[in-house]
Amino acid sequence: MNDDVLHELAMLRELGYTHLDLVPTRSSQADDTPDFGAQSTADSSDSLDALRLETHNCTACRLAGTRTNVVFGVGSPTADLMFIGEAPGRDEDLQGEPFVGRAGQLLTDIIKAMKLSREQVYIANVIKCRPPENRNPEADELDQCRPFLRRQVALIKPKVIVTLGKFGLQSLTEKSYAISAVRGRWLDYNGIKLMPTYHPAYLLRTPAAKKDVWADMKKVMAELGIPA
Repeated sequence: MNDDVLHELAMLRELGYTHLDLVPTRSSQADDTPDFGAQSTADSSDSLDALRLETHNCTACRLAGTRTNVVFGVGSPTADLMFIGEAPGRDEDLQGEPFVGRAGQLLTDIIKAMKLSREQVYIANVIKCRPPENRNPEADELDQCRPFLRRQVALIKPKVIVTLGKFGLQSLTEKSYAISAVRGRWLDYNGIKLMPTYHPAYLLRTPAAKKDVWADMKKVMAELGIPA
């Protein structure tokens, strides 16, 4: 024990302290004792935060040169229900959040009608950057973004996926489904139940199709145990 410590102990004794309760700090732990909680949270390379950073740094396709923001995803990281849309539009590109324009408001209304909120589900797009002039995503762009989307699904582990429109369904599954042929039918994606339905933008153009989408969402609610 050095002189500085002895001097400090003497001062404490003069102030009336008769004993000290010594609590071991993290640094006093044995070197071979791992901090499992911190390690799994901070050091995991396969977390949503790490994946988000990876997508923000991505320059793998031409869309990196024209985007304003990467549109990664939003909602609960432990959601039972995940919606997958097509490509971000102008509003999404400006705000960096999926489904915030007119089609996004309609999706929010659908989610509310399902007795849920945007905060309780997870919403993502099949690609993370807006194609110029809102054109359809090209095959190589879908190929570059598909691993990001699949890792999102693997991390969130939803019980049900709803794909909105053709590109979300086809890119996730890598099958050339026609949305009109499989809409409303349960499919399987890696053991997760998948419900294809129309994109909200299509419903804005074709309001009569809203009843079809609502029929699909009632099947999803039943699967999740939500009373209609």
